Formats: sequence, structure tokens, C-alpha cells
Amino acid sequence: MEDLEKIRTLEMRFRREFARSPRFFRAPGRVNLIGEHTDYNDGFVLPFAIDRFCLVAGAARADSTINAAALDLRESFSFDLRDQAIRRRGDWRDYIEGTARSLGIRQGADLVFSSEVPIGAGLSSSAALAISVGFALLALADDAIDKRKLAFAAQRAEHDFVGIRSGIMDQFASVFSTRGHALLLDCRSLEFEKIPIAFEDFDIIVCDSRIKHELASTEYNIRRRECEAGVEILRAVKPGIQSLRDAALTDLEKADDLLPDTIKRRCRHVIGENARTLEAARGLRDNDPKLFGRLMFESHSSLRDDYQVSCRELDFLVDAAAGIDGVAGARMTGGGFGGCTVNLVRSDTTQEFENEICREYSNKFGSRPVIYSFHASDGAAEID
Repeated sequence: MEDLEKIRTLEMRFRREFARSPRFFRAPGRVNLIGEHTDYNDGFVLPFAIDRFCLVAGAARADSTINAAALDLRESFSFDLRDQAIRRRGDWRDYIEGTARSLGIRQGADLVFSSEVPIGAGLSSSAALAISVGFALLALADDAIDKRKLAFAAQRAEHDFVGIRSGIMDQFASVFSTRGHALLLDCRSLEFEKIPIAFEDFDIIVCDSRIKHELASTEYNIRRRECEAGVEILRAVKPGIQSLRDAALTDLEKADDLLPDTIKRRCRHVIGENARTLEAARGLRDNDPKLFGRLMFESHSSLRDDYQVSCRELDFLVDAAAGIDGVAGARMTGGGFGGCTVNLVRSDTTQEFENEICREYSNKFGSRPVIYSFHASDGAAEID
């Protein structure tokens, strides 16, 4: 249930700012259990929405002006939908204007928002912001809530206004997730299966390294270009290939002399990660934490060695987790270069896990990670 105190705070700020009553909306962040950097390669992902939300208070206007206030930052801005769009300011305003423009919104609105999704942790605070604001704008304009349209509009905002060529996973997870379930998403067909998260005697624990290296967004776009380059080369041995989703490890072997080492590594990760994700989904259905955990460790090794998007803090957290009793699996989650690890931990050892991982990390880096125990949440909605 949403924090009523936070909603009251939003309402008070909204009434003080705009002298009327708002409606309330929310959208969650997400944790990706496995399937990293596969979404923009038309592959498979397995996220779930976390019980941390971006909350929006809003009311429609009679004109075409959007006023938006970021409660946590104590910042605000306005723009007129009739004016020419401004892109890539480099902050939260890009998500607000980008989502509104991508949705084709014509009616103005007053908005105040606050997010409890950790920023810079790889838990998709940006998608939570874009989806919650987009949902609010559609509802306030009395437009039908087309969830796919909303997800793609938020993705276009990332591409065109923020400058990150993200896949569709974060937005789909924030929109379509269901409480208690993970979402096995085929990022090509956009078909998905909701799989209950029901590992007996195991909890999903997230460790936030509190590190975010500046090269993350730049390297993200580079990885995407490297994957696209790999597809172009692989067409020599597999004509008609559209993305790495269509490739197999045997295709890499056939193209061994054609592929530069770096490109080969990127392709090998994506191809292997797709296979691991489908196998992990089977482990989730079959309540097999041992299988799921092994695949998590394998995923991290591939992200570290082949895709090269990890960092020493994330590697340390995964290696430390592997040595703690009761841990079935661990891996980095999110884009990389900092952020979080996700861990599958036996329920009767979670406190020991937290104590040990914090002690070891603090001894190594001089700071404590933030530990979260998230529960799978429903996707975006209006709050009654």
C-alpha cells in the first residue's frame, strides 16, 4: 500500500501551488532477475516491478501548459505544448517533456511528483517517472490508457529527449507487472508470461553499491552499436538475421575470422544471456532455486567478462555473496558500471547475509551498501 503520509505531503504541496484538489497516480521501478542488455537485441528479460513508486499528484488545465514540480528536488518548470520542444536538458525535465510530446498530449496539466525509487541504482527510477507522468497526463486528458502506447512513448522519451537508446524492458515492467509475479518478456513480439515468484524458503535481496560511474550512459549506447555491428558481420554466415536474437553460438564459430574480439564478446554475452533467461524462467516455474541461482552467477560472469559493464564494486558484492552461507545466486542488475546486485538468499539466513555483506563491503570500500528486500508489485495505476 502506498505511504499515505507521502500522498498527503504531495497533496499539500499541490494545493499550496495550484489551489485545487489533485488526482493521484503511481508507477513502480523494477529489478531485473536475469536477461541483461538483451532487450534492445530483441531478446528475453525477466524483471519484476518493485514496491517502490514514483507518485504523481495532478489536475487538468484548460490550456496547453504543463507545470511540473519535483517535490524531492524542490525544482519546477513549465512548458507550452504548442511551443517547439526542448531536448536533452540533461535532467528530469527531459523525461516530463519527452513523455508528454511522445504521447501527443494536447491538454495541459499541473503536476507534482515524488519518487521513492532509488536514483542511479539500476532500479529504473527514470521509467517510473516517465510512466507515472504519462499515465497521469493520459488520465487527466480523459484519453484511454493504452498501456503499450504508454510504454513506447516513455521509451521514445529516453531515446529522443534523454539520449539513451534503451530497450523496452523497464517501461513494460513498470506498466504490465502484477503483484507476486515476474514478467518473462519477449522483446521482439512483446508477448509476455507472468510467472509467480514462489521460491520456497528463499528471498530476493538487492544490494545497492551506492556507486554510479559517469561512463554508464555513454557506454550503454556504445554497447548497442557494437551489437548492431555484430549483426551486420553475422549476416555473412546467416543471411537475413535481424538482431542477435536470431543468432546462435554456432554462428559465432562460423564467423570467428570475421568478428573482432570485442564484437565477438558482446555477441556471445547476448546469445548466452537469452538462453540463460529462458532456462531461468523454467527454474522459476519449477521452483528450482539451485538452477536459478547458478544461472545468476553465470550471467554476472558474462556481464563482467564478455559485455564488460560491471565494475569492481559490483564484482566484489557478487564474489562476497558467493562465499556466504545460504546464497543460491547473485548478479549485477541494471545497465551496469555501478548500481545494484540482486541476490537469491535462503530466508533463514537473510540477516546473516546482510550483516556479512555490509561488513565485507565496508572493510573494502569504506562505505556500506544499502540493502533492500523488495516484493513484486503491480504496475502503473491511478490511486483511489
